[in-house]
Amino acid sequence: MQQQVLSAHEIFPHIRVVMGMVIGLGVTRLLSGVARIVQHPKQYRLYAVHLAWVASVLLALVHFWWWEFGLYQIEAWTFGTYAFIVSYAIVLFLLCALLFPDSMQDYASYEDYFYARRAWFFGLLAATYLLDVVDTLIKGEAHFAKFAFEYLIRTPILVTLCVVAARTKSSRFHVAFVAAMLSYQLSWIFRFFDTLG
Repeated sequence: MQQQVLSAHEIFPHIRVVMGMVIGLGVTRLLSGVARIVQHPKQYRLYAVHLAWVASVLLALVHFWWWEFGLYQIEAWTFGTYAFIVSYAIVLFLLCALLFPDSMQDYASYEDYFYARRAWFFGLLAATYLLDVVDTLIKGEAHFAKFAFEYLIRTPILVTLCVVAARTKSSRFHVAFVAAMLSYQLSWIFRFFDTLG
């Protein structure tokens, strides 16, 4: 019996559903964490840098779901490509889990927690910048060419900043980094991804 070959356009919706489940879990984790803060605002002392990273990661998740529509351009899907895309979504979910753990009982505040787990958080964040380059390459040379010059500048800078952030507890550095990152994210989205096509 000959197996029917599915077209890329038939495969893509299936993959998008799987990605959506993982990204949905991440969004749920962040929104549940924010809701817990609203419900119990005095349970743990808040930290502005932590909340700003929550906003940044939430924006990244929403943007990920938006830009991954570009995967429809892939003409031939392999399990390796599928596994890569799902792995990228999993890394984004893990960022969410690090921002809002299951329990905060070992920490006095979100600031204490954030600095205790900063190496994990910024290690995963650096990984997302590298994964983004591969993700863009997967979508084809023409797609990658739109971003190639900026990737050559931004990727080493962002990865280096993540390495510094993982090693330092300087609140001035962390405030500047997250403020710059949110501004850059918004610039990146509106310059390159405001419309699909």
